[in-house]
Amino acid sequence: HGAGGASVLTYKVSKLYKMATAFTMAHPYGYTRLMSSFFFDHGDQGPPNYNGNLNGVSINSDGTCGGGWVCEHRWRQIKNMGKFRNVVSGEGVSNWWDNGNSQIAFSRGSKGFIAINNDGWNMDEWLQTGMPAGDYCDIISGDKVNGGCTGSTITVHGDGKAHIGL
Repeated sequence: HGAGGASVLTYKVSKLYKMATAFTMAHPYGYTRLMSSFFFDHGDQGPPNYNGNLNGVSINSDGTCGGGWVCEHRWRQIKNMGKFRNVVSGEGVSNWWDNGNSQIAFSRGSKGFIAINNDGWNMDEWLQTGMPAGDYCDIISGDKVNGGCTGSTITVHGDGKAHIGL
């Protein structure tokens, strides 16, 4: 928004925006800053306002923002990746995998694993996760709630491998 050009990533391409933010939150490089913005129709448009006074952010009953605000930080995928980043803090990148194109996966030690597919075809791989055996909640597709998962569950086998289908 405001930078010009066709290659600026914004909330308007939400799938790609969420993938890029997930990568940023999963990878340990640098200091992460999350953007939370407002709806806009053109690149030089300012935030929601009335006669030059910024509109307050209203929170809808479903947890989304109103009043012209997008609030990407409240999107499930981004909010949960913030939690992921906290859990894996201090762990390096390991078990890197890629298909030579636009599918990648890696672990953060034995504390977390992420897979990202930006190809135009499905990812269907058995990958080394570095995680202990068990069932894990896919926090991109759902939330951990009362010991369960509202999204997909990934099973890591005794050898640390899991079937990843995206």
